[in-house]
Amino acid sequence: MKLPKTMQRFCRHCKTHTEHKVFQNKKRAPSSLSRGSKYRARKRGRARGTGNLGRYSKPAVTKFKRTGAKSTKKTDLRYTCSVCNKTSMQPYGIRAKRVELI
Repeated sequence: MKLPKTMQRFCRHCKTHTEHKVFQNKKRAPSSLSRGSKYRARKRGRARGTGNLGRYSKPAVTKFKRTGAKSTKKTDLRYTCSVCNKTSMQPYGIRAKRVELI
């Protein structure tokens, strides 16, 4: 996927369309200690009861078989406004094997 290095976008801070610099970041994996993952673990019955439940103190399920990883990753593009210098992220990623900034 080819993208321009600069593009006109709406800046939420300037409240006008301005020139934005485009750059790509690595997608971060969601944290296993985030509030949401702890909440979901408790809903599943993990992290309940007394005593040391270090990382929920149950071994990994061995019968679980993965179906295979996807061949592409989603893009994580960030846009920096040339006027106010604030950075905004794209709302959702697009799957692409390679992102090229031209």
